[in-house]
Amino acid sequence: MKECVNLILEWYLDNKRFLPWRMDLDPYHVWISEIMLQQTRIEAVIPYYQRFMERIPTIQALSEIDEDQLLKLWEGLGYYTRARNLKKAAITIMEKYGGVFPREYQEILSLPGIGEYTAGAISSICFQAKEVCVDGNVMRVYCRIQNLDLDVSNIKVKKEISLQLKKILPEDSGSFNQGIMELGEVICIPNGQAKCEICPLQRKCKAHLLGKENSIPRKIQKKEKKEEIYTIFILQYQDKFAIRKREEGLLNNMWEFPTEKGKFTLSQVKKKFPQNLCIKKAVTYQHIFTHKKWILYSYYIEVSTMIEHYSWVSLEKIEKDYALPGAFQPIYTFLQKK
Repeated sequence: MKECVNLILEWYLDNKRFLPWRMDLDPYHVWISEIMLQQTRIEAVIPYYQRFMERIPTIQALSEIDEDQLLKLWEGLGYYTRARNLKKAAITIMEKYGGVFPREYQEILSLPGIGEYTAGAISSICFQAKEVCVDGNVMRVYCRIQNLDLDVSNIKVKKEISLQLKKILPEDSGSFNQGIMELGEVICIPNGQAKCEICPLQRKCKAHLLGKENSIPRKIQKKEKKEEIYTIFILQYQDKFAIRKREEGLLNNMWEFPTEKGKFTLSQVKKKFPQNLCIKKAVTYQHIFTHKKWILYSYYIEVSTMIEHYSWVSLEKIEKDYALPGAFQPIYTFLQKK
């Protein structure tokens, strides 16, 4: 690995991609990009990042923004707790650090929503701290170079790789961290597609020399996702639709079309909404989360009066002001077509 450090640095400085958050070393920019990039591809993040920075250019602006407006900006990225934690962390920075992003690794790590990886990325890229940031890409590159057939989902494996990488960090730790991550993103990619012919480490990589690069690291079979069944009630009164905030479980405190657990029959829906003028079956679909799968049935229900306990808004208002999680986007699309 020591012999690979300079090769990674040279390759990165010559080949790094132009990305909007790499225009400077502002920790605010790096922080927002790193949180957005969790669970999301770079290509998808770029327009979100640019729109976010136009609307929320500073830590102070982030600390003051209304949560619904923040979630609307985040709509489509998913994992909305990330956005809420951004605001919490911004408030902490304003109150505890006078609005200046902290420099020390442990201080950064203490902020809401920031784990070891993100703290390592910010502190090394922005403040040249000798800290590592180890994700799936980094572990894959490391295991292939060393020909280690390890279970990278094991936290002990991640800690050991972090420890070994920290021993060889160069002075320019930020460029090294970004370089090894980028190598895993564009060349040393998973699923039998490693581009060894253009890799700067091909002569140093033990797995490649043994023809084992596509079988390392060990692929762990994913557990089957737990299925849950829900029924969505699309309630319309004149030009307005009923929405509400979820009060528990996944997507807690997010806006939704009224939803209840289980599969409702037409007669059950009629009984539940006696003020109906018209009831029709609408769309049926699935939504996949990290550990769960929702099977969703829906009914379109025209009602004679606005039912209490719901917020009643137009489609235009939903599009402008309310963040709908991806689980409910097919309903919104159905209504737009209708």
